[in-house]
Amino acid sequence: MSARTLFRNARLLDPASGLDRLGDLMVENGKIAALGPALARDGLGSDIVVVDCGGACLAPGVVDIRVQLGEPGAEHKETMATGSLAAAAGGVTTMVALPNTDPVIDELALVEFVARRARDIGLANIRSYAAATKGLKGRELTEMGLLAAAGAVAFTDGTAAIADTLVMRRALSYASTFDLLVVQHPEEPSLAMGGAMNEGEIATRLGLPAISPAAEIIMLERDLRLVEITGARYHAAHVSTAAAIDAIRRAKARGLNVTCDTAPHYFALNETAVGEYRTFAKVSPPLRSETDRRAVVEGLADGTIDAIASDHAPQDQESKRLPFASAEYGIVGLETLLPLALELYHNRHLGLLEVLRKLTARPAELLRLPAGRIEAGASADLVLFDLDRPWRIDVDAFRSKCKNAPYDGRPVQGRLIRTVLAGRSVFIAKG
Repeated sequence: MSARTLFRNARLLDPASGLDRLGDLMVENGKIAALGPALARDGLGSDIVVVDCGGACLAPGVVDIRVQLGEPGAEHKETMATGSLAAAAGGVTTMVALPNTDPVIDELALVEFVARRARDIGLANIRSYAAATKGLKGRELTEMGLLAAAGAVAFTDGTAAIADTLVMRRALSYASTFDLLVVQHPEEPSLAMGGAMNEGEIATRLGLPAISPAAEIIMLERDLRLVEITGARYHAAHVSTAAAIDAIRRAKARGLNVTCDTAPHYFALNETAVGEYRTFAKVSPPLRSETDRRAVVEGLADGTIDAIASDHAPQDQESKRLPFASAEYGIVGLETLLPLALELYHNRHLGLLEVLRKLTARPAELLRLPAGRIEAGASADLVLFDLDRPWRIDVDAFRSKCKNAPYDGRPVQGRLIRTVLAGRSVFIAKG
């Protein structure tokens, strides 16, 4: 694409500033140069490429703060290249990778490796978390200060909780010294061990080992007490229960520096999606009851839940085509994050700008990333989509290496038209 591109006749949406109006947006050398009504009224230079948006929505590119990429170590499930293709096809321009790779991202060289590979691929901005404990073993802390200086955006043990209370206190204290963020998978492991789905009538009927919803609130309440002691910045990932959301709501009211996110499957699905042992609906934490699903929607609507992340977890057929209790956890989500989140708007639970804020500006704020805004001087990371166009999710068409998603054939509204990264179109929909 030319160094200068004009997006004309767009519905400009910027959740950070509250902008929602028809207008034009000019991109020069990968940056947003100007935006406003009728930018081309004085004529266009011959070097300007014009994209007529036809009234479609032009918003900041999606910032996905919870993504598992198989590289290094599990490239048969996903690579940074295939993950970037999936991100571009989903309107995700920035994603943050979990450190549970092989080897674990707990050293400076591996943080730098992720950044270098992302630059080489050039389809998405990829940032990485670093492990909070060495090898994700939950015992010895990593060198958080040095890892942050190398580019790690926050610290987490990924899909495992930091279970040892003393280790978690030390992690929070260490992180607070450098004003760093600790991200927790809030699930008490002894209560979840061996479980396959949410505890309740369906698990009993299917004869499946269950995970108590109490596992989430027990771990979260412990961590909130440690946050009170240390004053650290704390983020709870993929919250899924009414009790946990209410605890976070109360913690925020007390002024604790606590934030959280959820994933689309916790407001778009409930435990009935397991059906007759459908392993594509096996996730961690598990799909919950309808009461919990509604509580997630309420938490999004009242602002308790700060962000929506895909929780992209690719699994190959050999990992999923197993008895339910033996199958791996995870749903791929990069390509369905935007349309499933837009269901919150179409179902009148949230306004459009608020949905987009939870996908763009707010996750960028949480991790202090230079993304998620439409303003002059910002990187031209953009997503163009038709808000009302209906379509059905086709899992076979996913760009991700793996197709493990329970959404095949699901009707949605909001069709991606184009994804732009630093002024370059990295995805253009056909038809």
